[in-house]
Amino acid sequence: MKIRIEISDSTEENEIIIKCKELTDEIRDIQNIITEKTSKLLQVVFYKEKEEYYFPLADILFFEAESDTVYAHTANDIFKTDFRLYELQNFLPEKFVRVSKSAIVNTVHILSISKNIASSSLMKFHKSHKQIYVSRLYYKELKRILGN
Repeated sequence: MKIRIEISDSTEENEIIIKCKELTDEIRDIQNIITEKTSKLLQVVFYKEKEEYYFPLADILFFEAESDTVYAHTANDIFKTDFRLYELQNFLPEKFVRVSKSAIVNTVHILSISKNIASSSLMKFHKSHKQIYVSRLYYKELKRILGN
């Protein structure tokens, strides 16, 4: 495996590109390490009423889009964020997975999934009464990430 660093004055934003013949477990591990490291550098601002809140992404159970607003759900509260779901999906660590057109979940907090073959499956979280539905379209990828 080769590692190459290019320094360029014309670069506006740092970018990491991984070129590979196939996506192996080793490449995924490298991606996860880089994503975890860079996400710790990112500070997401959350809003509730007229206050700004700063807390770790690990506290988030899921992000949910409703109309033009994206909400971050913790175990006991809800906050607004200025990001769109597709923006969050681009920088969140791999443990955050899209489960529907309107939601991204933190897989670390998943307690159970009640599979429903005909429609969406119901997901419950540790130490919270909150629930969210997993779309059939996203179910297979979620199960892959959960290791099943």
